[in-house]
Amino acid sequence: MLIDQYLNVKKNVENACKKVGRDPREVTIIAVSKTKPLEMIEELRKNKVMDFGENKVQELKDKYERISWPVRWHLIGHLQTNKVKYIVDKVALIHSVDSVHLAKQIDKEAAKRNIREVPILLQVNFAHEDSKFGMDPKDVEEMILEVSKLEHVKIKGLMQIAPFVDNPEDNRKYFKAMKQLSVDINNKNFDNVDMSILSMGMTNDYEVAVEEGATMVRVGTGIFGERNYSI
Repeated sequence: MLIDQYLNVKKNVENACKKVGRDPREVTIIAVSKTKPLEMIEELRKNKVMDFGENKVQELKDKYERISWPVRWHLIGHLQTNKVKYIVDKVALIHSVDSVHLAKQIDKEAAKRNIREVPILLQVNFAHEDSKFGMDPKDVEEMILEVSKLEHVKIKGLMQIAPFVDNPEDNRKYFKAMKQLSVDINNKNFDNVDMSILSMGMTNDYEVAVEEGATMVRVGTGIFGERNYSI
């Protein structure tokens, strides 16, 4: 059953927290439901799983409109400015903001819809992978200064997609650097900026991410099984 796979991930998170003296309640598991049918999401929802992550705007929008019970939707994939209007009123959190231009578009669409605040994370590319979105770590503070001035956007923390590796330990340095960046930013007390969320770690490395301070892990295959890449 799906819930058993979810509970196994939850147990692994609890063990990782115990290893480093953290409270497991600090960590939210986001069930990454991209390409998965609505029935699977609803099965987990019936078992009180609330947080689901989608990569594509259209898929999130479709599932939002068809789901029987409300859930907390997280947009974790790259967001184009022309797609903001479709999901700005549907998501609990946008994880993948990597430019001032995109943040301004979110602010603009939120104002149009009288949305007081849209929570976002700034996506950072610590590994400098060309295949991944996200800003250079050295540019984060400059972006914060710009984005924090926006009326309807609230920075809640940072997000990263670490490299896909065979050995999760290979990503520990990126998770550690991400946590340090979060601490450094927090210590500077920027107005309208909160560093309470650290979204990092996926199916192959989420336990290491939790050990290094992740407060959200994005687990798809570990809960739902292999992705359907034909979608």
